[in-house]
Amino acid sequence: QVQLVESGGGLVQPGGSLRLSCAASGFTFSRYAMNWYRKAPGKERELVARLTSDGGSTNYADSVKGRFIISRDNAKNTLFLQMNSLKPEDTAVYTCAKCPSFVRCHGPDYWGQGTQVTVSS
Repeated sequence: QVQLVESGGGLVQPGGSLRLSCAASGFTFSRYAMNWYRKAPGKERELVARLTSDGGSTNYADSVKGRFIISRDNAKNTLFLQMNSLKPEDTAVYTCAKCPSFVRCHGPDYWGQGTQVTVSS
């Protein structure tokens, strides 16, 4: 069965960096586009970044553009989100999700459980 397991979250000071990982199993990871989402308390879920199956095309929310980088290692079945210059408003639960095909999507078919990121001094 498809499994997506996030890691790398934690507490970081404003201006700091974190790298999230999403370990994928149960499907041929290299064939599918992947997304990162986040959900902050009292706010709607936000699509943070999208990446095609080969890693060749990305898309970012305006709120993270220039600060976050989505990438993947298809040999290790792992998706990453490098987060730099973190702000308190980046505090949220971050979740990875699998798309139904190799192209970027707005409707994933599988989701991870999420990892908490807290940006605070």
